[in-house]
Amino acid sequence: MDVTEIKPIIESMLFVSDTPLRLETLVTILPEVNKETILEGIRQIKTDYEDPSKGVELVEMAGGYQFRTKPQWAEWTNRLKKIKAVKFSRAALETLAIVAYRQPVIRPEIEEIRGVDCGWVLRSLMEKGLVKITGRKDLPGRPIVYATTQTFLELFSLNRLSDLPHLKEIQPNPTTEAMPQPETEISPMGETPSSEAEG
Repeated sequence: MDVTEIKPIIESMLFVSDTPLRLETLVTILPEVNKETILEGIRQIKTDYEDPSKGVELVEMAGGYQFRTKPQWAEWTNRLKKIKAVKFSRAALETLAIVAYRQPVIRPEIEEIRGVDCGWVLRSLMEKGLVKITGRKDLPGRPIVYATTQTFLELFSLNRLSDLPHLKEIQPNPTTEAMPQPETEISPMGETPSSEAEG
């Protein structure tokens, strides 16, 4: 099969997949097509959907590819699906940032950085599916090791952890740091055409 033949097949698979579709999965499903042809098909689909008249785009995220609503149209798709922004307290955002940048990390390390107990915050982040337990560290007491999840990558539209902004880019202004911070809302960066809203 050449690119012209394979392109609509890949496009339809991407459309029906409710999670990012990995290149390895496409290679397995399409053994009659070489990897380079599949990649070229993906590149062409991505270019096609960059057209401003298209409401969705093909995004590389969480180790795969997925159709997502373009950010400027997300407000309307969120109305249709009644998706609410995920709300985070300052404590939850701080804890999530520490886990994201320091993983694999144990609770005492998180608490040392934050200066307060974070057990309930970690439980809340695990309930939201953003943080997971990856094992236990070989230290006295065998503390639990935490890391971020695939859902974390999808929520923040990241392909891999190395796509996180460098800490130097996001250092807060010393004057704004002292001001009280309200809850922060984070809207998904666009929904898949067939995905369900997550609680």
